[in-house]
Amino acid sequence: MSQEAGMFVVQQTIGSVLCCKCGVSMQPNAANMCVRCLRSEVDITEGLLKHVTILFCPECETYLQPPKTRIKAQLESRELLTFCLKKLNLDKAKVTLVNAEFLWTEPHSKRIKVKLRIQKEVLHGAILEQAYMVEYVVHHQMCDYCNRLQANPDQWVASVQLRQHVPHRRTFFFLEQLILKHDAANQAIRIKQMEHGIDFFFSNRSQGVKFLEFVGKVVPIRSRSDKELVSQDSKSNTYNYKHTFSVEICPICREDLVCLPPKVAIGLGNLGPLVICTKVSNNIMLIDPNTLRYCFLDADQYWRSPFRCLLSSRRLVEYIVLDIDNVSSEVNVAGSRYALADAQVARLSDFGKNDTIFHIRTHLGHLLSPGDNALGYDLYGANLNDSELDKYRGLVLPEVILVKKSYEEKRQRKRGKPRAWKLKNLNMEVDDVTKGKVNQYKVDNEYEEFLRDLEENPELRFNVSLYRNKEYQPSESASMTDGDELPSIPLDELLADLDISDEDDETNGSNMKE
Repeated sequence: MSQEAGMFVVQQTIGSVLCCKCGVSMQPNAANMCVRCLRSEVDITEGLLKHVTILFCPECETYLQPPKTRIKAQLESRELLTFCLKKLNLDKAKVTLVNAEFLWTEPHSKRIKVKLRIQKEVLHGAILEQAYMVEYVVHHQMCDYCNRLQANPDQWVASVQLRQHVPHRRTFFFLEQLILKHDAANQAIRIKQMEHGIDFFFSNRSQGVKFLEFVGKVVPIRSRSDKELVSQDSKSNTYNYKHTFSVEICPICREDLVCLPPKVAIGLGNLGPLVICTKVSNNIMLIDPNTLRYCFLDADQYWRSPFRCLLSSRRLVEYIVLDIDNVSSEVNVAGSRYALADAQVARLSDFGKNDTIFHIRTHLGHLLSPGDNALGYDLYGANLNDSELDKYRGLVLPEVILVKKSYEEKRQRKRGKPRAWKLKNLNMEVDDVTKGKVNQYKVDNEYEEFLRDLEENPELRFNVSLYRNKEYQPSESASMTDGDELPSIPLDELLADLDISDEDDETNGSNMKE
């Protein structure tokens, strides 16, 4: 006993007893046995499964959860550990799971080993803890879906045909990255590249409808569906159809110059009529470069009164900025920065030939400085033949409409050098008819323009997964020469945990493209 502040405190001590089996001194428990003797008397793992067989489909890499559920899980992942533990039915054995972990096995051994630590109440309330190992034998067996696919690769039930009637594929390059980021085409049996679009084939109609809904959320579309009778059973009153979804993507693309029809312009508060498309998602964003007024058109509004572009991005001409004077301060328009300015520009091709100078107003006052190059539409020398433009009588067209800043002169120094990042691409078959008509040089140039747009526009690459290029080796001379003037993608935006070999590319159905 000890005395503290006039009070007596009794210190309790835990006594010890002798084990009833071996006589070892120990702390008392309900069975009065030491741990060693208790384990020799009772085995709490008795009746538990030590060897389990699981079915794995090597084609779609999924495990069978009876009766029909398929689970996709990587080796030594949390999902696979949960799947393995459900096979043991530990709740029915009235044991408590304390810990579970994987033991290393050869990846091609078709064996998965899990070490478990469990607790159970034995002999008058004593709690015994014990560790044991469960071995899972992996048997390869194709699922019904893969089995049908192997028997007939062309056996599809639903097809989604994406089309856009424009002379370039920039929209499909961007749409391809969105599909990969959201894994929207993971259930597609086959993907085929066509002349004006891409075809996706699915094994059932619900998968095609789900993919169609995804496309409608990222680009403005209109669609119609058709079905063809394949077979029928009059006795059981069952019918098998093939469903086709024809999808047309809005032909208005980013950086296009648009002349709004009078009816549409009046409905938008007399906007324009000459506007620039600055952003395309499930809506089309149009901005007036002279006033910074803007609007959004959704798919229903556009297809109710469709229109086409006056000039596309293929008609852009390079100018040099001679002088610029800001008219308004910088403003934020729908997440993008713009500022009105009066500028003096001249065509780069006119240098040494004439002294033609254009006095224009532009919405790029926050971006341009004297001496910079810019890309714009040459309305002064263009031969415009547009029915919507003819409806505006007395309309004075500007001589030049600038669209974006140009870095072509600075890019000449880095031409041919690899980038520090890569993109992932869908594994698409090329249609036989398309093979003969495709101009690979033209496609490569369009893809290069798409990569440059990703570097220059952070909003555009927001929904794109970028990966580090391990073959890229930066040189000190290049960094000193280029500085920070040339737009580039910061390293913190790149995914560093990518390690794909050629075999993985074939397995995953995708490859890397620079």
